[in-house]
Amino acid sequence: MNKKSALHGGTPIRDTFLVFGAPRIEQPEIDEVVATLQSGWLGTGPRTQAFEKQFCAYTGAQYAIGLNSCTAGLHLSLLALGIGPGDEVITTPMSFCATANVIIHVGATPVFIDVEPETGNMDMNRLEAAITKKTKALLPVHLYGRPVNISAMLAIAEKYNLPIIEDAAHAIETKYNDKKIGSIGTTACFSFYATKNICTGEGGMLTTNSKKIADMVRTYHLHGISKDAWNRYSESGYKHYTTILPGYKYNMMDIQAALGIRQMERIDDYHAIRTHIWNMYNEAFHDLPITTPAIIPDTIIHARHLYTILIRKNECGINRDEMMEALRAENIGTGVHFIALHEHKYYKERFGYKPSDFPNAHEISEHTLSLPLSAKLTDDDVHDVINGVKKVLGLL
Repeated sequence: MNKKSALHGGTPIRDTFLVFGAPRIEQPEIDEVVATLQSGWLGTGPRTQAFEKQFCAYTGAQYAIGLNSCTAGLHLSLLALGIGPGDEVITTPMSFCATANVIIHVGATPVFIDVEPETGNMDMNRLEAAITKKTKALLPVHLYGRPVNISAMLAIAEKYNLPIIEDAAHAIETKYNDKKIGSIGTTACFSFYATKNICTGEGGMLTTNSKKIADMVRTYHLHGISKDAWNRYSESGYKHYTTILPGYKYNMMDIQAALGIRQMERIDDYHAIRTHIWNMYNEAFHDLPITTPAIIPDTIIHARHLYTILIRKNECGINRDEMMEALRAENIGTGVHFIALHEHKYYKERFGYKPSDFPNAHEISEHTLSLPLSAKLTDDDVHDVINGVKKVLGLL
């Protein structure tokens, strides 16, 4: 028997609103932040250094630099590689705007290639045709936590001697052929934003196996000065510094690192919880008129950052935006990841893009909907989401 949608006067599935992407913050993080406040060292200091070492151990990278965002990592990667005006960087239109914005920031041009319709990741079969004499780097996004076809990308990058800057904002736990993201490309950039698998409120990390790049990023990320605050004001005594280059204020605070250190201790536990939720969704939705995430091969570990479905009106009876509004009325929060970049005002007007230029990205952009997926969710929360989707589709 169909239940009346809350949007049309029915009783909502939930009494309280389920916030999309709410982080799970536990007592160890709170205690570590309090200890940081009591220590008197709030800026970049010992806890940031500890978090960096922890992240190197986890990813297998030789160097890690704590930053105030993943965006900062992408920007500094481009600068450290000497990319600037007249250069081109190949990337994907299926991402958050920061991925392409940083290319604009250094004066280069983002060159989009279309994505795989099943995964939303850059289609490596289209990559080589997009390379020109102006191409100076590849900037793939491991969308939703699923890695791109790294083997194909590495082969092409080696052929043309191109560095790879990985946007790994979704991909902290991701592995490809038993190798962790963070130790594969020239650089990899991670996000610890409030909705991410590991959360420091705001924050990011850049990893690399290049000492030259690591040294450049460390200089750039704190005003371009030769010594960071920890070295200048530590108990070893004040150190004079000089400005080597006009850098940025991109450093991570110890307050952020305090959260990250404790969150990393439970990264595998949290991944297991999200995998459990993912499997609950797959089982519940497999026979519904919606498109669920592509099958995950045994050769990769998916970070399970976002669980996205595709809602098409000719199959579901409602479109994506109508589904979002109906679920909101049921007290269930959702997200859209993402509206394709070539359809955003700035990129349309500057580069003259049309939706049809990247048809697969356009198709996903029009129909994608992200459902709640967080280690904070209980099974009851997940059942509410499942029942909410079924109810809105008239199947409950």
